[in-house]
Amino acid sequence: MANGPRILVTGFGPFPGAPVNPTQAMVEHFRADPPAPEGLGAFRAAILDVDYATIGPQLSALGREFTPDIAIHFGLADPCRGFRLERVARNRHGSSVFDAILDNRGAAPKDRAICAGPQTLPSRLPLDAIAGALSRAGLPIEWSDDAGTYLCNTAMTLSLAHACEDFTPAMSGFVHVPPVSGEGGMEFDDLVEGARIILETCLAHWRG
Repeated sequence: MANGPRILVTGFGPFPGAPVNPTQAMVEHFRADPPAPEGLGAFRAAILDVDYATIGPQLSALGREFTPDIAIHFGLADPCRGFRLERVARNRHGSSVFDAILDNRGAAPKDRAICAGPQTLPSRLPLDAIAGALSRAGLPIEWSDDAGTYLCNTAMTLSLAHACEDFTPAMSGFVHVPPVSGEGGMEFDDLVEGARIILETCLAHWRG
């Protein structure tokens, strides 16, 4: 088991306009009851700061402490109604519907590249296999080629570009999820089950 991949799952806490972030509760659930599928080397769940100034250093610290082989990042997107599989990270802070949303320190970056590297970076998660597994479990999925310009896209870009010192997962990507419960929301048990399916699918893909 120790020779298997080291998998990191991340979420975010609340942010302006979203006083409850289901990905925080998901991470806390996995900390209390970590998944342990056969072939997993090690597991870590972490809540990333909703803070442009600290998200990079936090990823670097996770890289030094845990050295993940696989990083599966989750975030909240109120408009989505299922597991939104992000195909592409865009290496730019720029205009989108998220422009009016500041981070938790009240800051927002200017229109510029997030880091050195290409303008777009494709997800390294096995998205087709994930979509199939979620669908077979009766869980809703969506596809997206735009992760926005808020911290979700920032985390995805930094992770895929290996732009943070010591944080170099070979497989990484981002999945948006809807609010939990309420009209159009998702049951928390379904969120946790879907996240487990995504993790197990990535593990199976890693093992070939």
